[in-house]
Amino acid sequence: MAKRQVRQRVQRTISPTVSVYVALVVLLVAGSILVGVQGGVLLDHGGILNILTRGTVLGLVAIGQTMVILTGSLDLSVAYLIGLCSLIAAETMAGDPAMIIPGILLTLGFAAMVGLVNGLVITQLNVNAFIATLGIALIIRGYLENTYTGPAGSVPRGFQHLGYDRIGPIPVSTLVMLALAGLAWWYLTRTRGGYHIYAVGGDQDVARLSGIRTSRTTVKVHVLCSIMAGLAALLLASRLGSGSPYVGTDGGYDLESIAAVVLGGTLLSGGRGGVAGTIGGVLILATLDTIFDDLGVTPFLKDVVRGAVLITAVALYARSQLSRRAR
Repeated sequence: MAKRQVRQRVQRTISPTVSVYVALVVLLVAGSILVGVQGGVLLDHGGILNILTRGTVLGLVAIGQTMVILTGSLDLSVAYLIGLCSLIAAETMAGDPAMIIPGILLTLGFAAMVGLVNGLVITQLNVNAFIATLGIALIIRGYLENTYTGPAGSVPRGFQHLGYDRIGPIPVSTLVMLALAGLAWWYLTRTRGGYHIYAVGGDQDVARLSGIRTSRTTVKVHVLCSIMAGLAALLLASRLGSGSPYVGTDGGYDLESIAAVVLGGTLLSGGRGGVAGTIGGVLILATLDTIFDDLGVTPFLKDVVRGAVLITAVALYARSQLSRRAR
């Protein structure tokens, strides 16, 4: 009986968020050993910088994706939206420092408009979120393929500081991403709007009967998700020095962001999870990529391992949920 009580206490203490950071520590130790056997160092200055750089853009997208998934929705348009927003920013700025602010505002405004369309299609036309956001993604893709054949526009040199400046080993862009993650955590856990997001994801009918405007909440999270994708596009444009139509799809930020959210313990059905776990999931994926590069792993094997990690994580979370319900 005592052993059972201890086991239950441990299971309550080790939440999905704690689990993902424990897994991150284990991965860092195992990766350091594997890279060390090959004569390299995983967590030197360059390795840490590589992990943080890889994780920053994905982190921005995944923060927005977390809020959408918490309501039981989904956004598959973010990858193509990132490509289009990077072009809007670069072509608006056109290398002119005086156009940085207008370029940022126009980019984020357009991203918000796309999020608004996603939300309205889902709530007013009753289209499944998977189909609605995939349809918007295909519309953006068609425009990109018909209009652009490669990179276009240019951003001023001053704007590129966003993508390359560092404070010690930590990129400024990473600090911005973490600050936004902290703001999103505060919003989700300390405000009425955050409570509404969890309520809608937990049970939309109950939330509606409780007086929550579920449609407004769904539209709001889709707008926020698209704005985060717009911020990711601005960061990528600052790194590249121009806009690129396929910078979002080449990075796989649609499926990668969903994978990071799921690894972080957020349920795809909504109602449970959070940004803290998502950042852990982002760091796991970024660390895996860095380890693979150091070991010279082929792209095929990279995808196999990523898929195995994702399936294992979801299976463990599902098993944990079933055991809790059984108790």
